[in-house]
Amino acid sequence: MNDKSGEQVLVMPTRILHDAGVFQGLMTRVEQYLPRLLDPAHLHYLPRAQAEADPSFKQIIPYAVLKWRDQLFNYVRGKRASETRLQALRSIGVGGHINPGDASLFDSPYREAMLRELAEEVRLETTYEEHCLGLINDDSTPVGQVHLGIVHLFELAEPRVERREQGLTKAGFTPLAELRQARGAFETWSQFVLDSM
Repeated sequence: MNDKSGEQVLVMPTRILHDAGVFQGLMTRVEQYLPRLLDPAHLHYLPRAQAEADPSFKQIIPYAVLKWRDQLFNYVRGKRASETRLQALRSIGVGGHINPGDASLFDSPYREAMLRELAEEVRLETTYEEHCLGLINDDSTPVGQVHLGIVHLFELAEPRVERREQGLTKAGFTPLAELRQARGAFETWSQFVLDSM
């Protein structure tokens, strides 16, 4: 497993979320939140080790959910997963931190990071339609207290997805009804999304 403690990650002060209206779980009113939360005036990079231990900042995490018909791509976070606090939990979200190298002249660092993380973790060999489903905040866990998820739903034309990341084990598509029945085995962010679909 790579040591990511020196990695620089994009954060915003937690007070910005509180000013916009703090919530617990999945919030679908993205137009009320995203312009404020992604305002460049509030964003900066911190060393990941510092950000993971300081709840006065929220690390912004693109969280992509891959859907084909009534099925969602899901996996178990294996021992090689970089976030040790989530190992052995099931997930329906693919994504990760935004780094300084994600900035480009052509697109926003946020969008670039989402597509980079997706390409690092899975090989997507189909066309899709994508839209922002909502925001996830979970102050009930130590991991959640320092992260804010932005959920993107990718509706795939075909179920052609292969894992690239070694930390994603038991990966594949499963009917939504089955995933809901196994809700307790999932990380809280995935539980919030499952409850909303």
